[in-house]
Amino acid sequence: MSSVLALVREDLRGFAGYGSARSGSLQGEVWLNANESAWSGAGDPSGACRRYPEPQPPALTAALACVYGCAPEQLLVGRGSDEAIDLLVRALCEPGRGGVAVTPPVFGMYAVSARLQGAPLLEVPLVEDEAGFRPDLDALAEAAVEGGAKLVFLCSPGNPTGNAVPLEAMASLARRLEGRALLVVDEAYGEFSSQPSAITLLASHGNLAVLRTLSKAHALAGARIGVVVAAPELVAVLRRCQAPYPVPAPCVDAALVALSPVALDSTARQVALVRSERERVRRAMAGLSCVRRVYPSEGNFLLLRLADAGRVFQALLDAGVVVRDQRAAPQLGDALRITIGTPDQNDRVLAVLSSCCTEVNA
Repeated sequence: MSSVLALVREDLRGFAGYGSARSGSLQGEVWLNANESAWSGAGDPSGACRRYPEPQPPALTAALACVYGCAPEQLLVGRGSDEAIDLLVRALCEPGRGGVAVTPPVFGMYAVSARLQGAPLLEVPLVEDEAGFRPDLDALAEAAVEGGAKLVFLCSPGNPTGNAVPLEAMASLARRLEGRALLVVDEAYGEFSSQPSAITLLASHGNLAVLRTLSKAHALAGARIGVVVAAPELVAVLRRCQAPYPVPAPCVDAALVALSPVALDSTARQVALVRSERERVRRAMAGLSCVRRVYPSEGNFLLLRLADAGRVFQALLDAGVVVRDQRAAPQLGDALRITIGTPDQNDRVLAVLSSCCTEVNA
């Protein structure tokens, strides 16, 4: 048995899952095996959605594998990264055992999935220093080992903090967790980072999994397309734990268009613009008197601390701008997270901030 399979719940290692009507390789002209409608419906006159979709659409899997630089058998497509997180927790953690280690403040779905599975949650807070936020990887490894964690989630670039973890640090953490836990690197914002993907570490670290999504850089948040890239034997287990038809046909079509060469070129230009605007906006915010700190970011957003975050949040709302209130998050009682928008939208945010700072100083 491979070392990564040894981390999977024992009762699921041989689990066959549900064999749907599309699971086999049957061929025919008249399909009467899935109890689908023989006619197109009013909501879909073309009939494109009359049939159940492929559980793992081959064309989409191949396109994603090409973009992410992995083999198709290393990749599982699902309903955003959220489904991948849920599948990993359910496949590796037994209720009451096999903890989930996280580094707050961080994306909340890791903790939600752990809670729903009844898995212990081990929290190792991020450390703030002059460079921004960073995970204490030594403390994280110790907590994971001592707490019997089966999963360690590392968000890089971090949400909401924007920090990126160096690849060599990830590799070192994976080695320390080998045989004990799966290190899951969430790269939802990877396209906006200057750092190479952790997917490049998979060949030498079998206890590593990487999450990617089309929701951010590829502008398909509504299509809910996300993937987990991992060892083929772990991917096979996750496929058997997944719902029969995870990705709707229209979403597959939209994703294939987004992954075409022309679309990828356009996405690259938009990512370059976001990165340029991110730095412009960060510099402008740093010069405002009511901004206590604006953090460097490798994502498509900025985290900032304010003298009166509540007042600024409301002022932005009054101006028709909705941002993310982070004041309830650990260590972020005075913070807001603001997504980088178009240059005009960013100017609108800066105008509101400047006005608020002027009022505070008056």
